[in-house]
Parts: sequence; structure tokens; C-alpha cells
Amino acid sequence: MDSAKREDYIIRVEDLVVAFDSRVVLNGVSLNVRRGETMVILGGSGCGKSTLLRHIIGLRRPESGKIIIKGRDITQLDNEELSKLLRKVGVVFQSSALFNSISVGDNVALPLREHTKLEESTIQIMTKIKLDMVGLAGYESFMPSELSGGMKKRAAFARAISMDPEILFCDEPSAGQDPIIAAGLDQLILKLKKALKMTIVVVTHEMASMYTIADRVIMLRGGKVIFRGTQKEFKASDHPRVKQFIDRRPEEYSEEEIGRYARALTSNSF
Repeated sequence: MDSAKREDYIIRVEDLVVAFDSRVVLNGVSLNVRRGETMVILGGSGCGKSTLLRHIIGLRRPESGKIIIKGRDITQLDNEELSKLLRKVGVVFQSSALFNSISVGDNVALPLREHTKLEESTIQIMTKIKLDMVGLAGYESFMPSELSGGMKKRAAFARAISMDPEILFCDEPSAGQDPIIAAGLDQLILKLKKALKMTIVVVTHEMASMYTIADRVIMLRGGKVIFRGTQKEFKASDHPRVKQFIDRRPEEYSEEEIGRYARALTSNSF
């Protein structure tokens, strides 16, 4: 049971409903994120976890529900108010989302140039500091195309923390990376959290990552929250889907479902 007080939460999502055309993707999702914790949003492909993240960071507007960040419901803010609030929010996108036409240093410096009035000399110093924090000291003049996949992720982290955010969102940070690179990114998340005292929300389906970084876990299935709690509670859960996820058991299909798929294949009716 979550015993924290409402003021302890830096993020609150209440009864969020999201639909694309007539398909409901998130159906009454609620969650709370405490200040200073790392919350992992876990779930299989297509469960709605990345959609949830995009709504929390204000990229989309929901059909209904509230998204409250630092006491303000962002679904009720205009674009200018939302932009101002989100300046203390960093985001690491699944694709890294670096601008390929500018250098790594300029990618990291971009938020500082757009949202502050700092002298260029100060921006350069801050850029070097942030790149050093993610293990990319000396890479300021490199182009994104000259970096490996893991290095691009680290550069994306440097850009995300350039404004010293209070909250850091990460969408599948280790997607497409080998286990060694993924483990290094997990350690980077732990390092940045300790150094910058941030609240971190990570979307992933990687169990190893969750066990390394999570203070608490939310699990989605079919657009609904089916579990919320600590790592220990997750491991002890008797929910069938949680147990299936932990045990890495594949989906089981009935003979009727298999027959229906076989008929569809032979009739070319997909």
C-alpha cells in the first residue's frame, strides 16, 4: 500500500483515457510518482506504455483524465504554460532523436541556447560537464553519425540533463543495445539520479533493467494497470500476467484460435 502523502508526489496521473480512432489504448490509467524515486513502467509490446509516456510529457492530449506535474494539471495548460513547466523536464527518446546535421556538442547545447540567456562561454562549459557526466568527454565536435548506438544514447542523456531537470523520462533507453551496453546505460541512470537528485520515469520491457534501477514498478496490459508496487512485491505477485512475464513464458493459444489463424492464412483474408 502506498502511504505517501499527495504532496510527496511530483507526478500524478488520474483516470487517463486515450483512444486512437475508435480503439481505446489507455483505459482509466492512474499512477503516482514520488519525488526522488525511479519508477519503471513495464509491459509487453503494444500495452500502451510509450503512449502513456508521450501523454505525461505533453506531446498528446488525452480524451479524459488528469496529468498533474508539480501540482499543475498539464491537460489544462496552454502551449506557453506547458512549455515553461516542461523546461525542468528532460526526455531521452527511444531513437535518441539527435539532430544529425549538428555536432554532439551543439545537440547538448541546444536547450540552453533556446531557453536560457547564458553567455556562450558558459554554455560551452556546461556542455562539456554534461558530456563528461555521461562518459563522452572530448566528443563535442563529433557528428552523431560518427557515434555507436550506445554512444548516441549517452549523448541523448547529456542533452536531456543539460537544463538540470527535476524529472527525467526515458523511453526504452536500452532498446536495440547488447546486454553490456544496456547494463552500462542502467548504471548511467543510477549515476545521474544520485548526482542530480532527479525523479526518473523509465518505460521498458527489459526485466534486467527494471531489477537494476527501479524503486517501484507499474505494469500495463491492454491499456490498464495490472500491477503497482516495489520490486519485492513484483517478484512475489501471483498475478498470472506478472508471473508469465517473470518466467518468460510465451502466449498460449486455444485450438479454436489456432484453427482461426490457419483458416485466415489459407484464405488470404488478413
